[in-house]
Amino acid sequence: MPETPHIVSDVMTQTVVAVGRDAPFKEIVRTMEQWKVSAMPVLEGEGRVVGVVSEADLLPKEEFRDSDPSLSEQRGRLSDVAKAGAVTARELMSTPAITVHPNATLAEAARIMAVRHVKRLPVVDDIGMLQGIVSRADLLKVFLRSDEEIEEEVRRTVVSYLFPAFSHAIHVDVHEGVVTLRGHIHDTSLISVAVRLVRAVEGVVDVEPQLTGE
Repeated sequence: MPETPHIVSDVMTQTVVAVGRDAPFKEIVRTMEQWKVSAMPVLEGEGRVVGVVSEADLLPKEEFRDSDPSLSEQRGRLSDVAKAGAVTARELMSTPAITVHPNATLAEAARIMAVRHVKRLPVVDDIGMLQGIVSRADLLKVFLRSDEEIEEEVRRTVVSYLFPAFSHAIHVDVHEGVVTLRGHIHDTSLISVAVRLVRAVEGVVDVEPQLTGE
């Protein structure tokens, strides 16, 4: 049985659609349409990520196509106005790219996405070379784990660890990712610890502790 995928490299997509710094505007649009993606890493050299170009970077071209922004609008949206006149990925891309390392935990990747308001992250090594890409959907793959897998891991990594002398008396039930712990234990102060450890098992949706002291 496979272990829980704890790091980005376990769930990332290794085949990545990307463009070079000098890719022209229309090539970027065609590539996005062909591969049905809304953003792509921009690479230089042998594959070092230098930025990301997204649909949001391309839209100012259409927004300002038939109108001239006022002076106040130009001041408030300098970046968008500049991108409206851009013709290559070098001018369009958001830089530096928001990236993540392959050995980052899924929680770390999710936190970066939430804080930086992005839907996907290029995965790079220590020198910035592209290794893959991870999306919100990739991070949710852990919730596809079966109840049986989750139950086995909870028994092995939580119950046997915290309650070695009572593990035979503790019942673990998992339904749709919700873990229920039932049984009698000697030290009730460990209940909160058990809940925290079970919640950390990837694929767990919620924990219902029904543990009582002897």
